[in-house]
Amino acid sequence: MNPSSFPYGRGFRSLTREIDAPMALAVQGELPSWLAGTLLRTGPSKFEVGNRTYNHWFDGLAMLHRFAFERGSVTYANRFLRSKAFGAAERTGKISFGEFATDPCRTLFGRVAAIFAPKLTDNCNVNVLRFGGETVAFTETTLPMRFDPETLATLGVYGYEGRLRGQVSTAHAHYDAARAQHYSYMVEFGRKSLYRLFRVADDGAQAVVAEIPVDLPAYMHSFAMTERYLVLVEFPMVVSALALKFSGRPFIQNYRWQPGRGLRFHVVDKDSGRVVRSACADAAFAFHHVNAYEEGDGLVIDMIAYPDATIIEQLYLARLREGLPITATGVLTRFRVPLGEAPITRRSLAPMPLELPRINYEVCAGKFYRYVWGTGIQLPGDFLDQIVKIDAEAGDVASWYEGGCYPGEPVFVARPGAEAEDDGVLLSVALDIENDRSFLLVLDATTLAEKARAVAPHAIPFHFHGNYFASAATGEHRDLT
Repeated sequence: MNPSSFPYGRGFRSLTREIDAPMALAVQGELPSWLAGTLLRTGPSKFEVGNRTYNHWFDGLAMLHRFAFERGSVTYANRFLRSKAFGAAERTGKISFGEFATDPCRTLFGRVAAIFAPKLTDNCNVNVLRFGGETVAFTETTLPMRFDPETLATLGVYGYEGRLRGQVSTAHAHYDAARAQHYSYMVEFGRKSLYRLFRVADDGAQAVVAEIPVDLPAYMHSFAMTERYLVLVEFPMVVSALALKFSGRPFIQNYRWQPGRGLRFHVVDKDSGRVVRSACADAAFAFHHVNAYEEGDGLVIDMIAYPDATIIEQLYLARLREGLPITATGVLTRFRVPLGEAPITRRSLAPMPLELPRINYEVCAGKFYRYVWGTGIQLPGDFLDQIVKIDAEAGDVASWYEGGCYPGEPVFVARPGAEAEDDGVLLSVALDIENDRSFLLVLDATTLAEKARAVAPHAIPFHFHGNYFASAATGEHRDLT
């Protein structure tokens, strides 16, 4: 295989076909009889509007995907998220809302007007959660979108209230089952910028937990949570609020890598909102935290760490469509953050590429855990082409790989009555390059042996995150990361 031309570029073609009525999929192998719920996912699906192409993988118009399981069978449906960004693109044939790395074409007047009345995108192509009593799709702005988990019909913005103000947020809210609360954060840019941590209860009640002033806000895709604490990790990829407002450049192109700032950890008590420690370590970058927990007099925080933010540049769409080698890869890395004055330490838990990590969230969120599943790279330079399981204690690694197939995020679903942390299955949507189709892949979470697959009616573009709901109608919590 030519190392400068991997076939993964086919995973970045647009999909415009929608299947409104659930379609039964033929199953090869045997689905567990106890699997009786719904896998809901979102991701970029349309990368062109009119004669213009979005710049980055993160920019494409969002599409929802639904795999529903019942008595050994599975159905599939998909629909575009009818956001304002999608509606404007359909109506005008132009990109009308700024995305992660793409700005709309504007006249001089439009550019000036955008400075004083910026339009936040509601193109929620990153994650799906059951949030404040609603099924909600998220992106990295403060405009998450509600939708019907049965029909995938878009229902409008999930509104934040009162002091919950800001422009940027995370698609990876954490759920604390003991408190029946989701925790998240938003960034408010201004003359005095703030990180604003907040909580949303199952009944929809909202409250601010803490506010942390910041001179140069960092780009943070996710954060960490333990039983008692929330942890914001500021990567040295930072922006001036004035530059963001007046530069005229797409969102992420305003950020600058400043390794001299180091990696800053802010540990916040969930109940009092008190910052119990702010500390600094050597520079690193990450999209995804894996898990965190309290141990002795400090915290353990695991994330998929990169030496710098080069990976953002490698995910521009033109580059991906050419199938160029991926040279920036993340490694499962453990940071120990003492709550006293001792320094932060770090070590790699497994020397192999990993991304889109998942754990047994229902049991282990914020607590000691052992196993992490994710996507890895079998062929050096390739895109994410295998599913990996890492034992974070022993360092043991197992993998599933099939040539020409590119699996996505593996969502863990526990077997009812399971006692072992890894007793269950993994659900992943994989792209089969040779057959130009995607398929739902079901693996034994303990061994990574294949249990079943069900071929979808089309190729699904590579997407990001989703969750399994034991009952989408009642919103039982499963893996709500």
